[in-house]
Amino acid sequence: MARTQWTSHLLNRGADDEPWAVSSAPVTRGQLRGAVVELEERFRNEGIGEGSSVLLRMTPSFTYIQVLLALWSRGAQVVLVDFRLKPAEYEPLARLVRPQFLVAASGAAGPVAGFRQESEFTVRRLPDGRPAVDGIRLVQFSSGSSGRPKVIGRPAASVLAEIDRHAGLPGIPGAGDRVMLLNSVMHNMGLVSGVLHALASGATLIIPPTVRPAEVVRLMAATGTTAVYGTPVHYDLLSRVSDRPRLPALRLAVSGGERVPQETYENFRARFGLPVSPVYGLTEIGLIAGDLSGTSVPPQLGLPVPGAEVKVVDEELYVRMDHSPYLYGEHADRYADGWLRTCDRVRQDPATGVLSMIGRADSLAVIGGLKVDLTEVENVLLAHGRVAEAVVTHGEVVEAFVGADPAVGADELTVWCRERLSPVKVPKRFHVTRLLPRNSMGKLIRDRALMLGRVPSEPPARAQGDR
Repeated sequence: MARTQWTSHLLNRGADDEPWAVSSAPVTRGQLRGAVVELEERFRNEGIGEGSSVLLRMTPSFTYIQVLLALWSRGAQVVLVDFRLKPAEYEPLARLVRPQFLVAASGAAGPVAGFRQESEFTVRRLPDGRPAVDGIRLVQFSSGSSGRPKVIGRPAASVLAEIDRHAGLPGIPGAGDRVMLLNSVMHNMGLVSGVLHALASGATLIIPPTVRPAEVVRLMAATGTTAVYGTPVHYDLLSRVSDRPRLPALRLAVSGGERVPQETYENFRARFGLPVSPVYGLTEIGLIAGDLSGTSVPPQLGLPVPGAEVKVVDEELYVRMDHSPYLYGEHADRYADGWLRTCDRVRQDPATGVLSMIGRADSLAVIGGLKVDLTEVENVLLAHGRVAEAVVTHGEVVEAFVGADPAVGADELTVWCRERLSPVKVPKRFHVTRLLPRNSMGKLIRDRALMLGRVPSEPPARAQGDR
């Protein structure tokens, strides 16, 4: 796609003095455009142009966003790698995609808290890099909550189509709105639903320089935030802030990434006076469904958005795509005959068309000839008053990883489950810790092998038949 139909489609909107974004200080659309032009020249001098492949690994900042837009303006394919990943995590990804250039943060890598106004970076040509996959502009990796991330490639048309789907969602923020973005700009919801939609719609982004919930709420009040975008974890933390200023302008709270726990939904609504509205999508295609009217409650996801074609087969959701999103021929089984298998189990109301999340397709296990829904076991554990998080897996036996009060032990959880589940569904092993590990997108890790390395073991609870 020509540049005039791609980055200029977004960058040329709005007057130079129109506010684009605010963090520690405001940035106008004119300042954004000027920064992108300067960076384009730098990248031209480095030899980056149409068809170049670039791996981008920088700290979250306005510079990061400007660099991304400048690379796209040069016609490059950009591979996004989360700065928070350890070398052992991102180096295999880099070897997999083999970029020609590396644009990386200057200085030592390490944990980053919050968002920076500016950040330094270096540009380095890499040996044995391969050029861009034809037509692909954005390369991302799936969240990897269930194992090794998938390599996902999107052409410009796919990203622009997703921006158009956002515009068709009733209640979506637009010109005059001030959107507090808590999602990482390195991942799809923060990048497309946040940064790119705001560019296209004329909304102003508010990106907090700190992740401390109390300061985030104060910034919402100071900036007159009208909408907030985040994950369930963000809304849980915000609902715990005790000293909250009035937020008369706030009209919308949007959550994506995973299902909002009922307790989080209720607590946020009680404290802030508005519900958490769901959006649902995949890294492979972006936004698929949502409801910003305030009428959907967990586990409802809302209606498919205009422009998204879906079907439900045996309680599993499929979405129409005109090509496989996976690069290098991997995961071919997920895409067939124009349909992408989401691996999410849903129900669709025959009268309204509203989608409701049931769980993951891999949450179904056959044990002793019986089908067991591991999501049901998780929900039973989450109903325990001192359990905050739960992931249930099945290998040799049903195994539960539980984020809970330190006083809660395996014996107590075993009794709790036996009172509410048939014997075949009761976990035979428990791993209890205060907080379960999450990936860089804030999603709970669901791969058993990864969990075992991060969660301390609890003595195995004996099965009912063992006593």
